[in-house]
Amino acid sequence: MMVRRFLGVVVCVCWGVVLCGRVCVGSSGGVLLRLTDDERVCVGELLGAGGDVEEVRLSDSDRYDAVSGVGFDVLPSSSRSKGSPYYVSVAAEDGNYSVSVLLGDFEEEGRTTVRAESRRVFADDVCTLRGEFRVVRFVVNKRSVFIDGGREVLIKERERLKLNWDDRLTIEINGERPACAGILIERDTSALTVFLAGNSTVVDQDEEPWASWGQMITRFFTSDVSVANYAESGESAESFMRALRLEKALTEMRVGDYMFIEFGHNDQKLKGAGCGAFYSFSTNLKIMIDRVRERGGIPVLVTPTRRRFFRGDEVVDTHEDYPEAVRVVAAREGVALVDLQESTKVLYEALGREESKRAFVHYPSGTYVGQAKDLADNTHFNAFGAYEVARLVVEGVRECVPALAVYLRPDCGSFDPAVPDDPDVFHWVESPFADVRKPDGN
Repeated sequence: MMVRRFLGVVVCVCWGVVLCGRVCVGSSGGVLLRLTDDERVCVGELLGAGGDVEEVRLSDSDRYDAVSGVGFDVLPSSSRSKGSPYYVSVAAEDGNYSVSVLLGDFEEEGRTTVRAESRRVFADDVCTLRGEFRVVRFVVNKRSVFIDGGREVLIKERERLKLNWDDRLTIEINGERPACAGILIERDTSALTVFLAGNSTVVDQDEEPWASWGQMITRFFTSDVSVANYAESGESAESFMRALRLEKALTEMRVGDYMFIEFGHNDQKLKGAGCGAFYSFSTNLKIMIDRVRERGGIPVLVTPTRRRFFRGDEVVDTHEDYPEAVRVVAAREGVALVDLQESTKVLYEALGREESKRAFVHYPSGTYVGQAKDLADNTHFNAFGAYEVARLVVEGVRECVPALAVYLRPDCGSFDPAVPDDPDVFHWVESPFADVRKPDGN
């Protein structure tokens, strides 16, 4: 049996089962998760843990449950000794959390990737020599479905399994040789929050081989910024608001926060009286802009990413009047505009008709478990495509949102869509879960 303290509460643990008390990081203090048994590693000192932070030592048998509020999660076992990916969760209230991860090992070299919640990327392929330790810091937004007044976000049934909507903050430790000695999690009330409203090209995709720019852009901001991605597959601007997703985001928004708004893919499918790019769609964008401004936030409009639809060597627009409607509303309302409709055209054409498939979910049958047919999706991105589009968004921020651009990481580098990255060089370690079903709104 071991005894550990958290925020002044004594917790007795026997055989990995919590007998009394519950860990929950939120309104005060913080929690330091010690993942290494090597006493030579001064985890708290290296992560800069303060006096109000309580340490929890996790063994492989410590599994997350509603009683303990802390432990290894998602996978049946941590498998740390095998160099496999693992997940660590802590019960947490809604809000932003500063996360500091200590990477390294005294005995082995490490190559570690760190993600959080539904595969949001924060650090990729961090290399540590034997005996070397590096600290990675970032801010994670955690949310639940609950809104004030007893209301709830009307999430879809498929979302109930998403890490984004549960009652805990989850960190994924992955990589060729994952090496993590400890994690410090503290409430952050000072970070600037960038909210994302959109569809399947923006949402945090939980499973391989799908990915979107919203879960990649987290890698480009400093630890002064939190990205709160409220996008969901299949959503139009109207259904996004009807499901109270906007309402929930606004309850968390503070003065000076941003909201990036990208719709159009599913809006153009709506037919009937009052529907159309310059009718209901423009009106819904106007409503969202007004609501964000009422909260003291800063709206940014984003034109929809193009579908991969070539005619010869040229990418043809399939979104009808919807991108132009976004531009018109942005100009009329004095809102910054990131024009992904144009920049993705340049990107796909630079990759070429065939090579551009490598940015989308194009995989022969049998690539993933349960995949009986070829995947040939020209709307949704894989990890490489999502990363490239995220870089386009970063360039849009530099050009059109200079006040936010000051929070970009120094190692971002500039990006010209006419000179895309080489997909053969792109680094991505897959998460352990895959689903060959196409996202809603394909």
